[in-house]
Amino acid sequence: MTTMKEVAERTGVSVSTVSLVLNDRDEGRVKPAIAEQVRATAKRLGYRPNPLARSLRTSKTRILGFISEGIAATPMRRNHPRAQDAASKLGYMLLTVNTDGNSDEAREIATLKRYGVDGFLYAKMSNRFTDVPKPLHDYPLVLVDATDRTGRYASIEPDETLIGYDATKRLIDACCASIAYIGCSEPMLAQQGRLEGYRRALLEAGMPFDESLVVAVPNNGPALQTVTDLFERRRPDGYFCFNDARAWYVYENAARRGLVVGRDVSVVGVDNHRVFAETLEPQLTTVELPHYEMGYWATRKLVSLIEGREPDDDEPETTAPLPPLDASIPAKIHCTLIDKQSVAQR
Repeated sequence: MTTMKEVAERTGVSVSTVSLVLNDRDEGRVKPAIAEQVRATAKRLGYRPNPLARSLRTSKTRILGFISEGIAATPMRRNHPRAQDAASKLGYMLLTVNTDGNSDEAREIATLKRYGVDGFLYAKMSNRFTDVPKPLHDYPLVLVDATDRTGRYASIEPDETLIGYDATKRLIDACCASIAYIGCSEPMLAQQGRLEGYRRALLEAGMPFDESLVVAVPNNGPALQTVTDLFERRRPDGYFCFNDARAWYVYENAARRGLVVGRDVSVVGVDNHRVFAETLEPQLTTVELPHYEMGYWATRKLVSLIEGREPDDDEPETTAPLPPLDASIPAKIHCTLIDKQSVAQR
């Protein structure tokens, strides 16, 4: 492990000078050319700061807490790898806990506090308004796939309206004459935004919004019957589905009637969920939710709040572009539509 002393010897300066530079306290104390040389030498030698020594010196542990009500379940678990990647690049450790209700959430937060975390990421299973737990009020905090009901805390979420708009526009571009929306029966921001985007795309295309083409269903047997009734009642040739799971109901109904998805009916889902988007035949055209991007952005934002400055790491290549850290709250990500074979070629 490379030490500050080794960096000092290779650079020809004192250990105290190296310490000032590598702890970002060199401005006005060390000549810029020397500071640049120290940083270049440290990078070449593979210098890594000692977390314990730094925490003793700064009263910071460089540990972040990640709290999710569904980290062990798809799709929420996908926020975690990017958050971990960002934390590691920025010299932080990420401690993750999974909660499934208010009773164990308070206990898990208390556990993370005992580790002395510097700040928290607080994630939900799907985009919705949420009340931030009181034990987190005095810590740097960023919400992931959720919006603080009071508007006090930074948050990152998919641009739900653009999801609905882009998905519906894809069906319009395929010359679908009657486009249904298979929505979600739970009241959440994602449902509201996607329905709004659906309506906007229809309006811009000069197509009427028809409430009889909109159904809101859960993920269960009655949902299949509701979509079956829609097939029989209106026979749409285009279907925008709240998520990939609901697209299965459309595939099932098409198969029962001898219709071919991607030829007789067109379907667009949301999530790019591996089980559905990659195993349905034909493969499902879908809007990919930015789980990785949200995790990465949220971690960088949290570190910027802790350190009082924007991190100087290089942003990774992502499927969807990341918003700036100073974006208005909630920050929104324009999700990417992944074209596959479930939309007819007209």
